[in-house]
Amino acid sequence: MEYLEFELPIKELEEQLLKCQLIGEESDVDVTETCKQIQKKLDETKKDIYKNLTPWQRVQMSRHPNRPYTLDYINAIFGESFLELHGDRNFKDDKAMIGGLGKIGDQSYMFIGQQKGYNTKTRQYRNFGMANPEGYRKALRLMKSAEKFGIPVVTLIDTPGAYPGLEAEERGQGEAIARNILEMTRLKVPIITVIIGEGASGGALGIGVGDKVLMLENTWYSVISPESCSSILWRSWEYKEQAAEALKLTAKDMKRMKLVDEIVKEPLGGAHKDREKTFETVRDAIAKSYDEFKNLSPKELVEKRIEKYSNMGVYKD
Repeated sequence: MEYLEFELPIKELEEQLLKCQLIGEESDVDVTETCKQIQKKLDETKKDIYKNLTPWQRVQMSRHPNRPYTLDYINAIFGESFLELHGDRNFKDDKAMIGGLGKIGDQSYMFIGQQKGYNTKTRQYRNFGMANPEGYRKALRLMKSAEKFGIPVVTLIDTPGAYPGLEAEERGQGEAIARNILEMTRLKVPIITVIIGEGASGGALGIGVGDKVLMLENTWYSVISPESCSSILWRSWEYKEQAAEALKLTAKDMKRMKLVDEIVKEPLGGAHKDREKTFETVRDAIAKSYDEFKNLSPKELVEKRIEKYSNMGVYKD
């Protein structure tokens, strides 16, 4: 298990607890009471650290190397029922964007999400979770197929942004994202969006328009990353913590500003600490969200979605 810098006190106590248990197993010394005291202190330290996370620490949690990615959710929620679909029927298959059909219970869903890699080789293969235009066009093709057959759409957001390379711009990155946003506002089937990690810029918005937008507790959603914001405002990445605070990018901030609809609780210590619990919570949240919209007519669905997004940013003096 890898630890972030602010988690080092937890690491020390866990190591102490392990040593204490080993002493008890390898000798006749009764260390039960000592182990209980260490465990109690460990539990208190965890609660104290995780209930007081700063915005920057939540950004770090969203990027934790052990955190589950899109394919982890797909395999856990859909299992063998998942059928991956490939290609945008125009250029090629984008490996940073995963899409396909799967079932939760008896209900079929079109599942679309950004996929990061686990090591150097897979990160390059998945382009670090940054989709090219063909990735967004693949996503839109799958959404249109779902609409044709009356299948609800689920999107999982976890990207540092759309790929900013020259070739992506040449193939129309901006147009592809804008087209997706337009088409998603008027898609005639329910759309459930779940932010499972990083939700950065237009890369996230390209699959982020939903009737219900759910955001895991230790994720972030913003027009720009804290590092990039810091480099623009202060010409240095050293102020990324201040930038994270100013950007109001946490789940609580997003919920307060009514930019997301619901915060999905994570296990203590983050989604990676108890993956099975996280998968179960997300699966239940998707099914519950679908129940809210399944009886609406296509016209009602589109009207409510457009009204929801039209009201964002509206304020009164």
